[in-house]
This record gives sequence, C-alpha cells and structure tokens, in this order.
Amino acid sequence: MDWLQHPALLWLIAATVLGIAELIVPGVFLVFIAIAAALTGVVTLLLPDLAPAGQILGFIAWSAVTVLLGRRWYREFPIASADPLLNDRVARLIGDVVTVVEPISDHGGRVRVGDGEWPARGPDSPAGTRVRITGAKGTTLLVEPLPYLPQD
Repeated sequence: MDWLQHPALLWLIAATVLGIAELIVPGVFLVFIAIAAALTGVVTLLLPDLAPAGQILGFIAWSAVTVLLGRRWYREFPIASADPLLNDRVARLIGDVVTVVEPISDHGGRVRVGDGEWPARGPDSPAGTRVRITGAKGTTLLVEPLPYLPQD
C-alpha cells in the first residue's frame, strides 16, 4: 500500500471521487473541481518534489480556471430546456391578468396572483381593478391597466 503515499495518486483518486459525485448528485457541477484535481495530479506526477502548499495552490488556481471556463461554456452554449421559465416564476407571470387588492398609487399596491398577494407598481388603480402583469423589478410586479372595451 506504499503507492497510496504518492500525492499524485491521491489527487487522481480525488478527481475520480468528485467525478462520480457529479454523476450521483443532481444539479451539482463538481466536474470542474474534478478536472482541477486531475490536473493537479498530473502536475504532481510531472513534478514529484512539489510541496503540498504548491499542490494546494495549484489546485485552487486550476479550480478557478476550470470554473470560469465552465461558466463561459454554459453562457455561450446554454442547455436547451422544454420549459426555459421553469425556475423563473416572475417571468411565467408576465401577461397574466390579476386583480388589485390594495389600491396601486405612487407608493405601490398589491395584486392577487393565484392564492397569494404580490406587491405591484403601475398607474393608479383602485381595488378590484383588473390589470395585466408586464414585468417585474425585484419581487414587485409591474402592471398596466387592461384596455377599456365598451360593451355593445
């Protein structure tokens, strides 16, 4: 078991464990840290006299590089989704017609969305008015009045 004493092998084992964890744990991007551990293992193989402090600094540097490259990759090549607004509740609300429950004035008001109430801003609207959601600023919904349709 003397081979377990070699730091390069320990880095490569850590890379393997992180890679397996990436496959098991959903939504965790450990692959970039696994790549950094593998690169540190390769560097340690090439430079066997590299001090532990140098290995750790190298791992930190490789981690930063791989995470930045990964973020850039995902920004330039986003993963297609059947529902791109799945985790963006406010974006899903845009276009919905809601009812004002607290009058909207210069200081804002509140609207009923489903079974809850959200803060809202927009033109002055009394309670009971129906308005359309046009966007959001933080957690405050931006609304506009519905166009008036005369009844025949």
